[in-house]
Amino acid sequence: MASIPNRLTATTTTDVSLSPLARLAGPFALAAGALFTITQLVLFALIAPIDRTDPHWLEVYLANPVALANSVAQFMAFCLLALALLAAYGCQADRAGTLGVISVGVALVGTMGMAGDAWYEAFAVPWIADTAPEVFIKLFIKGSSGMLPIGALSSFVLFALGWVLFGIASLRAHIFPAAISIAIVVGGLAGFQALAAPPLGAILGLAMVWLGVWLLRTTRAVNMIAEPATH
Repeated sequence: MASIPNRLTATTTTDVSLSPLARLAGPFALAAGALFTITQLVLFALIAPIDRTDPHWLEVYLANPVALANSVAQFMAFCLLALALLAAYGCQADRAGTLGVISVGVALVGTMGMAGDAWYEAFAVPWIADTAPEVFIKLFIKGSSGMLPIGALSSFVLFALGWVLFGIASLRAHIFPAAISIAIVVGGLAGFQALAAPPLGAILGLAMVWLGVWLLRTTRAVNMIAEPATH
């Protein structure tokens, strides 16, 4: 795909051939990466002082009003990641091949699962703790069983696997710089522990910030080069 190349020339086409969503890949990637990185750092700062061997540590965490705000921000970050994923794929769809399609599908499902987990932590968990403390104790202190842990694990696995595959597909497509694609692969691997062991998820966040900055700078440069031909 020639619209966002690694090497810019005066004969390069502009990004007008991209879909409206793909043209927003830079802003979406930058916003998603920045918000995801920030929420990971805040989550780490909130959890680090807490003794997680204490069976009631989650109650201490939920008592902090910053935790609720950060959980809501996490939900928004995962939603932005999903949009950034689709937009970034649109920039390289012609070259990403079958692996690109598979990677986007897996990463999108995994990111949606993680967004659901973040929504659950932001809105459902505090409500359960306030209105049904006995259920809260059974679920989060004594440990849950059945479909809940299976759903959580599947979200973590699909999120990590999808982003790793997307990074590999990007590396093979040769649209984004190789270093950024490799950073996405590493971020995907670390993303398996994004919610359980922050701030590991910040690696993927920083990779997306890097991608967003590169896309914004490259698109601007392409448009500046092509502008004389439009007159």
